[in-house]
Amino acid sequence: MPGGAERAREPNPYGLSNVDNGPRPGLFCQARGVVAAAGPRLSWRSWTVLVPVAAVISLVLTWGRHLPAWGATLVAIVIAAAVVAAVHHAEIVAMRVGEPFGSLVLAVAVTVIEVGLIVTLMTSGGDKAQSLARDTVFSAVMITCNGVVGLSLLSGALRRRIAVFNREGTSAALGAVATLSLLTMVLPTFTTSVPGPQFSGPQIAFAAAASLVIYLLFVNVQTLRHRDYFLPITTEGEVIEAEEHAEPPTPAVAIASAVLLLLSLVAVVGDAKAVSPTLERTVAAIGWPQGVVGVSIALMVLAPETIAAIRAARRDRIQTSLNLAYGSAMASIGLTIPAIAVASIWLPGPLTLGLAPVQLALLAMTIVANILTVVPGRATPLQGGVHLSILAAFLFLAASP
Repeated sequence: MPGGAERAREPNPYGLSNVDNGPRPGLFCQARGVVAAAGPRLSWRSWTVLVPVAAVISLVLTWGRHLPAWGATLVAIVIAAAVVAAVHHAEIVAMRVGEPFGSLVLAVAVTVIEVGLIVTLMTSGGDKAQSLARDTVFSAVMITCNGVVGLSLLSGALRRRIAVFNREGTSAALGAVATLSLLTMVLPTFTTSVPGPQFSGPQIAFAAAASLVIYLLFVNVQTLRHRDYFLPITTEGEVIEAEEHAEPPTPAVAIASAVLLLLSLVAVVGDAKAVSPTLERTVAAIGWPQGVVGVSIALMVLAPETIAAIRAARRDRIQTSLNLAYGSAMASIGLTIPAIAVASIWLPGPLTLGLAPVQLALLAMTIVANILTVVPGRATPLQGGVHLSILAAFLFLAASP
């Protein structure tokens, strides 16, 4: 078993700098003369502080204006940087609250961005945006349950020969994701109260309430009643209660990061409204289906979380990676559908939630593959490759149905 000095040099589960690595530039720089145990400190000259400020300034300058292509490109770059900064600050807060609360913070932060983008684009998209919520939520499920899970398993298994995780907690999360997916995106295809793959008013109210209840029950199980099911385990099967090498940030740093996280979220949602017309025109000019817009939103908001999951997997923290993946999928459905159900009161036109036949087949493949991966409690590179193959099929068919 490695000694304390070797453990201290190991990166922490969120990929952040260690407390005993000496002074480092950027966000986690140590003040001169402060001992390592003081934890990371916030540098106000860091890009993770400057980017949220720049995003807010961009929001003020572009509000209510029609941007040219070059202007929309610049704002899109700011949005991407703000998304990374938002999840980065969520990671700092996560370090303070610990695991599995950290995964929950990241999932909720990403979902807030997603909901804001969906509602923003739906209010300005007209009839073309009727299926945007469905496309975005379905894309989030496919990306997390295939992309994040596949990359995490592949990265962890290639590094450690086998990826080990807690099957009790992971199977519970997967069961909740599967139930939410079928309840909100499969049932509307077969209901008959209204024509088309749509819910009636009472039906969408029931689906929204049920989704929120399932999500809240899962959060209770994950954080309180059965927290040990969601803690990472080593290759030998030992539960890791805490990361001894990773000193949490001080309360002041955590509060500052929470404020910067909030600024980033507000700026991302506001700036997205400025670039949404350009994004939709680009998709139409290329000849891609409108569903590609939903895929683009999901890819953008989930990219930083994917990186965090891979970092955790490379440290033999596969359970943390799966918490991020399934937690994000669950939050995307359990929080987005209720928000969209409320927003549908004033949004124009019907709300399409039911999946098309090709999407139903992809969802079935995803659920079956995840069940076969989760049940053994360990995975090889083969399982990672299977999930990534399903993701590749989803992306290809989204652009060429």
